[in-house]
Amino acid sequence: MTGFVLREALPGDVPAIVALLADDDLGASRETGADPKAYAAAFAAIDRDPNNALYVLEQGGRLIGCFQLTFIPGLSNKGAWRGQIESVRIASDLRGHGHGARLIKTAIQMCQARGCRTVQLSTHKQRTKAHRFYERLGFVASHEGMKLALP
Repeated sequence: MTGFVLREALPGDVPAIVALLADDDLGASRETGADPKAYAAAFAAIDRDPNNALYVLEQGGRLIGCFQLTFIPGLSNKGAWRGQIESVRIASDLRGHGHGARLIKTAIQMCQARGCRTVQLSTHKQRTKAHRFYERLGFVASHEGMKLALP
């Protein structure tokens, strides 16, 4: 990735990360008008957790991408660890140039380095382009995810 820097996020990156998260129809409805203190507290919790990290991709001082990587221990599959990739975003004006694939491949390498046997992610059912993107990278829609929104 010549000219690009992939690094762990810093507290000062939070506004740019939130802007990336809001940079599509689904994210815009979830991230607008949110309390900056809530994002700061969430970042602090992620930063304290040795099994969690936020990463950003920079180009020329501009944050153009991000993802969160969580390592999950488990008893199933002979005590296997899993890598959970979430909040993958590339700036809308730079999508389709391979940056997202580079982020995911890097996240997979990080999971392998930590001894994970599985890498998993979730993507909203409405994100059909994202589904095709992840399938091209070898991900398989093998499970049905469910959520329960709490008040």
